Amino acid sequence: MNAVSQAFAVVAAAIHLVVWPLESFLYGHPRVRRLLTGSTADAPEVRLWRVNVGFYNLFLALGLVAGLVLLHSGHSGSGRAIVRYIAAFMVAGGITLFVSAPGLWRGALGQAVPAAVVLLAEAL
Repeated sequence: MNAVSQAFAVVAAAIHLVVWPLESFLYGHPRVRRLLTGSTADAPEVRLWRVNVGFYNLFLALGLVAGLVLLHSGHSGSGRAIVRYIAAFMVAGGITLFVSAPGLWRGALGQAVPAAVVLLAEAL
């Protein structure tokens, strides 16, 4: 993997690591809800869903970290495959978020663009 794809894999992992506690633990704060959804309206009935989505973001970030660790510890084929798979998953997730909730386009871009750069940098 080239330096650009590795750098953007770190950026994508960092974004997902930051979003994890926001969605899983801090969603009760109006400022966090505004940041994530553009609204301060609370929906307590989706709390378990939010926790699940937050941990999904954690697991994606850890997948990229695991791929990068493998890449740099002599398992370049496995590391590259994991980073590419997780990046493709993030792009698909960002597209799905945008299609299902166009008003959350900022979140969709944050999820998809760094991962898309990983894939594009690898393709070129």
